[in-house]
Amino acid sequence: MRWTDTHCHLNHPDLYAEWQAALFRAQQSGVRRLVVVGYDLGSSQRAVHLTEASDALYATVGIHPHDAAQCDNNALRQLRELAQRPRVVAIGEIGLDFYRDLSPRAAQYEAFHAQMRLAAELALPVVIHCRDAYDELLQVLAEYPAVRGVLHCFSGDAEQAQRGLELGYYLGIGGVVTFKSAEALRSIVRSVPRNRLLLETDAPYLAPHPYRGKRNEPAYLPLIAQQVATLWDISLDALSEQTERNAEALLFTPHETPEKIARP
Repeated sequence: MRWTDTHCHLNHPDLYAEWQAALFRAQQSGVRRLVVVGYDLGSSQRAVHLTEASDALYATVGIHPHDAAQCDNNALRQLRELAQRPRVVAIGEIGLDFYRDLSPRAAQYEAFHAQMRLAAELALPVVIHCRDAYDELLQVLAEYPAVRGVLHCFSGDAEQAQRGLELGYYLGIGGVVTFKSAEALRSIVRSVPRNRLLLETDAPYLAPHPYRGKRNEPAYLPLIAQQVATLWDISLDALSEQTERNAEALLFTPHETPEKIARP
C-alpha cells in the first residue's frame, strides 16, 4: 500500500530541524509522497526548498488568514514566483478564520480573494483553511468556478460539505476523524463520494488517536486511513488505491489555464 499525505508541515519549526528523520519514518509507514503546505512567506519558501532536497516532497505556497496583513503586493509577487517552481502543486493554505480572528476580517477577505485570483491565473488548485466561517467562505469559492481545491481539515456540517462538493472541492480528512467526539465528521465521511476525499495529517498538529495531544507526524497517516476504511467498509488496499487516484487527480495532474479569471 502507498499513501500520500496531502497536507503536512515539515516546514514548521517543530519538524523542520528533523525533516529528514520525519520523512524516513513516514516512508517506513508507506507514505510515499508528502505535500508540504505553506502558511506564510517564510514557510512557503521553506516548503519549496524542501522539494529541492527530496523527490518525495511537493509544496504549496500561500498566506494563512492569520497572517492576512502580510499579503501585500510584494508578498503576492513573491508567491507568484514561488508558485511557478517545478514541484509546487497548489496555492495554500488560504481562507478565512473567524474563530481566532488574528487578522481583521476585511484583511482576511482581501488576502483570500487575491490568492484565489492567483490560483486562477496560474491554473493551480487551492488548499483551503476554514474555521467558523464556512458559509462566508463558500460564497467566496463560488465566485471562482474555474478553481478547484480541498477543504483542508474539514470541520463544517453536512450541508456545508455538500455545498463544497457541488463546487468541485474535495474534503481533507485528518486525525480528527479518529477522535471520540467526532461522530458528526464520521457521518459526513461515510457519505462523501469516494472520489472526493483526501487523506492528510496536518502534522505537527492534530495527531490521531492514540497519539492525540502529542506532536503529529506524517508517519501516522495509516491510522487515519484505517478509520476511513472502517467507515467505508473497504480494505486498506482499496482505500489506498482510491485516495491515491484522488490525490493524483487534484494535485499531480496539470490543469488548463482558464480563459477568464473570476473576480470579486
